[in-house]
Amino acid sequence: MSLIRYDFRLVPQAAVRAAVQTAAAAVPPVAVEEEAGRYVLRADLPGVLPNDIEITTEDGVLTLKATRRNPETNYLRRFTLPEDAASDQITARSSHGVLEITVAKQPKIEPRRITVEAA
Repeated sequence: MSLIRYDFRLVPQAAVRAAVQTAAAAVPPVAVEEEAGRYVLRADLPGVLPNDIEITTEDGVLTLKATRRNPETNYLRRFTLPEDAASDQITARSSHGVLEITVAKQPKIEPRRITVEAA
């Protein structure tokens, strides 16, 4: 077996930086709390503008993506939503570097008894 050397000085540094930034994303710290009727997620995203935050839901998973411009940092975090989470009732707001995501709970369906009438 022979060792083949590769001269990394020939690789454009911009391509290397782009590959590294795409491959790795920072994981922002997030506090998750359950309150009456809702779940609240608070993420520390200092220096991130509201326009640079993307929140999506798909198949019971909430995805948080954000980009800070200076220094450039990409954030990525995913959460599996509980079964009682109402994925169509999610709100978010950003204030002073803290993103607050509120997920409403679906009302609990209580069991009920069905009366049978005589024919």
